[in-house]
Amino acid sequence: MTTSHIPDIKEPRNIKEALSKSHWVDAMTEEMQALHSNANWKLAPAWPDVNVVSSHWGFKTNLKADGSVERFKARLVAKGYSQIERVDFEDTFSPMVKATTIRIVLSVAITLNWDIK
Repeated sequence: MTTSHIPDIKEPRNIKEALSKSHWVDAMTEEMQALHSNANWKLAPAWPDVNVVSSHWGFKTNLKADGSVERFKARLVAKGYSQIERVDFEDTFSPMVKATTIRIVLSVAITLNWDIK
């Protein structure tokens, strides 16, 4: 078996390396389109006394069971670790649901004959 048809699956260490490979540029474009279409952020002015959180690109190659490339994945993530509690933010929130809540909602749905998808 020859490997000449397999793209370079080495994950880039930085943005410069990623921009040199078209499959990573495509993955980054896909991520930016998803963030934009999901309205994940809103542009706001950068005030002088506010710590602006910068971002970082993360890259991952997803492989199929046979070792071939399934997809190249790029993620734009915020460097939240640069924030200082009570200076840059007051509260934190994690969208978690307790198992009890899910069971109650499912019980109500079954009782009312709702379609669950």
